[in-house]
Amino acid sequence: MTEQLRLMAVHAHPDDESSKGAATMAKYVSEGVDVLVVTCTGGERGSILNPRLQGDPYIEEHIHEVRAKEMAEARQILGVRQEWLGFVDSGLPEGDPLPPLPEGCFALQDVDEAAERLVRLIRSFRPQVITTYDENGGYPHPDHIMTHKITMVAFDAAGDPERYPDAGEPWQPLKLYYNQGFNRPRTLALHEAMLERGLESPYGEWLKRWEEFQRPDRTLTTYVPCADFFEVRDKALIAHATQIDPDGGWFKVPMEVQKEVWPTEEYELAKSLVETSVPEDDLFAGIRDN
Repeated sequence: MTEQLRLMAVHAHPDDESSKGAATMAKYVSEGVDVLVVTCTGGERGSILNPRLQGDPYIEEHIHEVRAKEMAEARQILGVRQEWLGFVDSGLPEGDPLPPLPEGCFALQDVDEAAERLVRLIRSFRPQVITTYDENGGYPHPDHIMTHKITMVAFDAAGDPERYPDAGEPWQPLKLYYNQGFNRPRTLALHEAMLERGLESPYGEWLKRWEEFQRPDRTLTTYVPCADFFEVRDKALIAHATQIDPDGGWFKVPMEVQKEVWPTEEYELAKSLVETSVPEDDLFAGIRDN
């Protein structure tokens, strides 16, 4: 294929791009693929999760600007381009019963209207492949679920000249994937590897919760080898300083264990307009040779 390959990763908040598929993106950037991260919201309602920064009045008052600067640093580390869709973070409702979502937030937008912004970016960037979240959002944050909804609409609409006629020249992406990096087989493999080495595993509670909820495993179709870029992934994640505790569970598994036991990032092929066979090891399988 002589035309440049282009990958678009659609995420809900700044930091999601660094925790879901970041090593994959860095790998493709190193191969000359043009990668664009689309961030739907500014993360304005995100909690400060790094204990070292909690209680900082400047950060609390300027969280939107702080998270934008963190995103800029992570973007440079990964070598990707990035665009904001400009929606307002919905926050994660907590309590029983759950409180209503804030007026005007992303999750309360009309799906078809909100999708137009993404259609514009798809038509201007012209990706062959798009990644996003499954119908559960990966986890049930309202912004993640809304990100799934608008991406599904935009994937189908971007190539249809009758839909969103003022949003640019039609362009049809060829493949759509769901990020599935937080899957049970990977978690179990790393958990057992830590115990075998006499180390404390950070995944014991995760596995218990999976058993309690008894949710069926997702179908993993695509395993992208990207262990050489795990350090880049972690560096980008740490750049989101308000969201990530550098001493937290994200980094408890030694790098050499990760690379040996599970050297890939995983995806679920949701839509394909080209012929391919699974399992795949490349998001552009079926596209490179056509």
